[in-house]
Amino acid sequence: MTTDLFTLMKTRYPSFTKAEKKVADLVLSEPKKVMYMSIIDLACTCGVGDTTVFRFCKDLNLKGYQDFRIALAQSVTNDENETSTVDADISLEDSVDHLTKKILQSNIAALNETCELTDAGRVEQAVDWMIKARRILFFGVGTSLLTAMDAKNLFMRILPKVEVAMDSHMQAMSAALMGPEDVAIVISYSGSTKDTYHAAELAQKAGAGIIAITRFEKSPLTRLADLVLLCGANEGPLQGGALSSKMAQLYVLNILYFEMFRRTMKESKRNQEITADAVSDKLY
Repeated sequence: MTTDLFTLMKTRYPSFTKAEKKVADLVLSEPKKVMYMSIIDLACTCGVGDTTVFRFCKDLNLKGYQDFRIALAQSVTNDENETSTVDADISLEDSVDHLTKKILQSNIAALNETCELTDAGRVEQAVDWMIKARRILFFGVGTSLLTAMDAKNLFMRILPKVEVAMDSHMQAMSAALMGPEDVAIVISYSGSTKDTYHAAELAQKAGAGIIAITRFEKSPLTRLADLVLLCGANEGPLQGGALSSKMAQLYVLNILYFEMFRRTMKESKRNQEITADAVSDKLY
């Protein structure tokens, strides 16, 4: 798309419906805020339905909401300065010292917000389910798959019942074979990734408990989940796989890990010693 999104919205504004104009007004007045919103967050803020936002995107000749967010981020960058901005916080003029401090502040902010969003009751309930579960399966695609792999690496040191599949097709098959005694921990920043949603949907149909680790309270994934654990990190559409998002997800997983360790101290400590001994001869 070569035309600036703001220019296109202004030229097509008269043709928008009343509901679509509410969306356009918010985007034009607070583009940076909208850039970090999910489609459901934007719809709720404007007081319209999800379909209105999607229709608004189509009216701008965009494939969908993610395409809109990318176009918006590009327009915001061009509007500020076509050559000086790397992302919303970092510019090409930043020295290494400034860059170091900005990245640190971004990561600290993500962890602080995740801490504020953490609900002790939900954590306790999640650990209850994990302790009682026959199997715990972690799901995620893209960068969230790497987080799921990190989660398995963490929990398998104290639990023999954790699994993660490395491919979306294998995840779908694994999810379909789950049962009521199993727990699926589904990791997705947006909560709108199709393959992740599909795996969660199959796990739900199989009767498994669904725990979602995600950024947004309202999303397709959270509609399926039995329990939602929120992580607080803003990731723009041009920043897929941002370190701050991964750190926030891992922070939530560490909370689950240490709460489980605390409540199953005897078994967890024994398994930790066994697994540590199993790899001790791998070190010089």
